Amino acid sequence: MDGGGRLVGSLSETAPSQPALAGPAKAVSRRRRAERRGSDSARGVEPAGWRRRFARWLDRVAECISRVPRHAGVAAAILIIAGSALYGAVRGGQGDKVVDFLKDVRDMGANAVGFNIATVALTGQKHLSREEILATAGVTGRASLLFFDVADARARLLTNPWIAEATVQKLLPDRLVITISEREAFALWQKAGRVGVIAGDGTVLEPYVLRRYASLPLVVGVGAETRAKEFLAMLDRRPDLRANVRAAVLVAERRWNLRLKNGVDVRLPEFEVERALDQLVGLERDTKLSSRDVTSIDLRLADRVTVRLSEGAAQAREEAAKKKLAKPKGGNA
Repeated sequence: MDGGGRLVGSLSETAPSQPALAGPAKAVSRRRRAERRGSDSARGVEPAGWRRRFARWLDRVAECISRVPRHAGVAAAILIIAGSALYGAVRGGQGDKVVDFLKDVRDMGANAVGFNIATVALTGQKHLSREEILATAGVTGRASLLFFDVADARARLLTNPWIAEATVQKLLPDRLVITISEREAFALWQKAGRVGVIAGDGTVLEPYVLRRYASLPLVVGVGAETRAKEFLAMLDRRPDLRANVRAAVLVAERRWNLRLKNGVDVRLPEFEVERALDQLVGLERDTKLSSRDVTSIDLRLADRVTVRLSEGAAQAREEAAKKKLAKPKGGNA
């Protein structure tokens, strides 16, 4: 103020700062910040920059949440419920049914976009029907070609004893090709009183005998199913003998006996079977031995033939021998 009580200078100007207080105020501010850093360090808290980083992290979380679709919560709830139901089904022993259901759903989706099985080309079947083969391979009206497992289908086909070999091919989008090779019925095999149909490799094709297989040759005994092909081939080379054979019996899995149609048993050796069969053919041709009143012919020894007569023939032979002994020498009775 001047002497008249007026202020010196313009009232519009800002009041000057107090330089005398600036230095002490800054010092106090720096001291307080240092004290806060010290207290934060003592509590294991990073300096004030962590607040900014935490805020940025919260912003990112909020941004991610804002990008979640509107119905994501509903979908998550459905997944949780479905997962719980699946777990309960598996724990309850219904896992196979759940898997089948999921496969059906998957196939329905593939069929809807054009990957259904429209045609099946099947070749090689003789005894099996088309329906049997398709059912065995797992080809159903619901199956889709896109998810059809050809390796599994082939394995399933080979479980059928009639099928010796199989190939399965997929030709997208809707064609399936199945080619099989079937075994042939070769003989009848009797074991433990039961008779079935076998193939040449010994595979049991049918556990019972249909009428159309009744004329097949009969083999009997454990192991006869796998050795029948070789032995019957020997008989085939002797058609006259083969025509008179009712059954071939494998004894102790070592050697064969023949049961002829007239009931005579022929005992063959373990080795040199061809020689014994030729010997039997010669006996039949020269003496009609099997047509006589005998029950068995033993050819196991190479240097002799042993014949067992029937009970009636043996008794008649014995009585004839007694009469011969009782007849007086050199005179008439």
